Amino acid sequence: MKILLTGAKGQLGRCFQDRIPADWQVKATDSDSLDITDISQVEKVITEFKPDLVVNAAAYTAVDKAENEPQLARLINAIGPENLAIVTKRVNAFFVHVSTDYVFDGSSSLPYNEAAATHPLSVYGLTKLEGERAVLGIYPQAIIIRTAWVFSEYGNNFVKTMLRLARERESLSIVNDQRGCPTYAGDIAQAIIQLYCQKTTGGIYHFCGDREVSWKEFTEEIITIAETQKLIPRRPQIKGISTSEYPTAAHRPAYSTLDCNKIESYGIYPSDWATALITCISKLA
Repeated sequence: MKILLTGAKGQLGRCFQDRIPADWQVKATDSDSLDITDISQVEKVITEFKPDLVVNAAAYTAVDKAENEPQLARLINAIGPENLAIVTKRVNAFFVHVSTDYVFDGSSSLPYNEAAATHPLSVYGLTKLEGERAVLGIYPQAIIIRTAWVFSEYGNNFVKTMLRLARERESLSIVNDQRGCPTYAGDIAQAIIQLYCQKTTGGIYHFCGDREVSWKEFTEEIITIAETQKLIPRRPQIKGISTSEYPTAAHRPAYSTLDCNKIESYGIYPSDWATALITCISKLA
């Protein structure tokens, strides 16, 4: 088994490397070793390595910054996946591309399934949607995994930010009118491995956490665990605020819970994020 992994230094990339079977050979690449926006580099690496599976965990994920860098975001989130799909199809390898809940506008009151209408509110969401369409347009057998609110012991993420702020401040003001499902990156990695091993049919699959919360509720759980593990000197006051009270460059969906029934039919169940959060914070300790 030969795996080509992009975005190897990111949260998902590092968790994926932690979970691959011992007899799988992985070529882990990042932007320094493989520029996915350069089709000639993609052709060279893939045709020489001849992978059985290509996992694209590379992405431009700076949601607010993307509003001022739309061309760069589009290169990484749309052109890069398109290049990978072109060459992966040519060598007849299995292809998994990771996308986001931000392809939706959050106007629904029910979890979004794979057939729900997309309407991204941000440059980030739009470029990720363009990447999905490019991949499936070129390689219908490819798998797109949409996920949400990713956290892990690696990289920069909401959990780490809240732990840092809890040590620095006596009170935290957290958005309480955006709802979604936190997802542990390690569980996404395991889902990708299972999808490959089962040779799952191509198309879009939703995979996220098993319980919906607001950012404030998520923060409360983070702080409770950190307090139990004595990682913070005291419990800060956590105040809920509205999105309008915390303006950002990019608009975010107010509701982005994903319906995971499709992937569950393959025996792959949503991320038990609360349990994973305890493990993740323990590792950070």
